Amino acid sequence: MLFEALAAAVLGLVLAAVTSHRLAHRLPTRSLVLATGVAGALFGAFVTHSALDPGNLFVILLGAAVISAASLSLLLRPSRRLGRRSAPA
Repeated sequence: MLFEALAAAVLGLVLAAVTSHRLAHRLPTRSLVLATGVAGALFGAFVTHSALDPGNLFVILLGAAVISAASLSLLLRPSRRLGRRSAPA
């Protein structure tokens, strides 16, 4: 169980670092992104571990990656290019 938590935390950290590097212009501060990625991965591993058989590490890490990606997607701001145009007067 400790190995699952450690692996999920590292997976969330890597996913958050890649997201922060690729989408830095659309995300808040880097520390918030990294913390959200790790927390999302740990929560995803906990939920997957509780719902399914705890012996399957691949499925637990897959659940951790999905929840971490979903948590990181909530931090995204809209692109400036896709902003709404002002209404005609």
